[in-house]
Amino acid sequence: MTDYLKIEDKFTYAEAGEGPTIIVLHGLMGTLSNFEDTFNHFSKNGYNVVIPELPLYSLPLLKTNVKNLANFLQEFMEYKKIDNAILLGNSLGGHIALYFTKHYQERVTALVLTGSSGLYEKAMGDSFPKRGSYEYIEEKTKSVFYDPAVGTKEMVDDIFKIVNDRSSVIRTLAIAKSAIRHNMANDLPEMNMPACIIWGKQDAVTPPEVAHDFHKLLPNSDLFWIDKCGHAAMMERPEEFNSILHNWLKDRNL
Repeated sequence: MTDYLKIEDKFTYAEAGEGPTIIVLHGLMGTLSNFEDTFNHFSKNGYNVVIPELPLYSLPLLKTNVKNLANFLQEFMEYKKIDNAILLGNSLGGHIALYFTKHYQERVTALVLTGSSGLYEKAMGDSFPKRGSYEYIEEKTKSVFYDPAVGTKEMVDDIFKIVNDRSSVIRTLAIAKSAIRHNMANDLPEMNMPACIIWGKQDAVTPPEVAHDFHKLLPNSDLFWIDKCGHAAMMERPEEFNSILHNWLKDRNL
């Protein structure tokens, strides 16, 4: 995916493919590579896929919150001259997509949520490793997945670096508190665009009941389950995730 990485103005992003635009939003401890299989699949099957690197650790501390991350998405779309897009978000990325949709509904063709925060207050904070030994960070990282082997050493190393950097930790906590403040329950019934909810049955971060609540509150939504799967379905079960989403987009003529 590094072959498709671009750095322009203040934005770093990956982009490939032609067709309707899918903007992918990664989570708090996530990276662009979390969506590599999804990026490759849809960019080769009729979509323009764009994954911006979110400024989670580079915004001024007082601006490190869900609102300003949604503002960043708006600025990115303006910069790229993207009038409307399908928004696909995991964890915090889903929350940013929802907050953006609340304010710019006309620019969102469809929503795709997987393990999204926005309803469940423990999704942000409790799930993310605090400073500690490498073994502790490794255990917490692997617990996000149904299959612990998905939590690679490289991933553990990256998270260990983040949680042992004071500036990053402060911003992580700021985002977590912001996410709790910006509960989306009252806003979801007003979001009338098609919504695809893809959830791991064994998600321990945003449990299955969270997916049911999203499905109940989003008026035009479909809910799909992936078994033997944790919080990041697009990483843990990429072929099944891509198949579900691909068929859903076709059924919805998106």
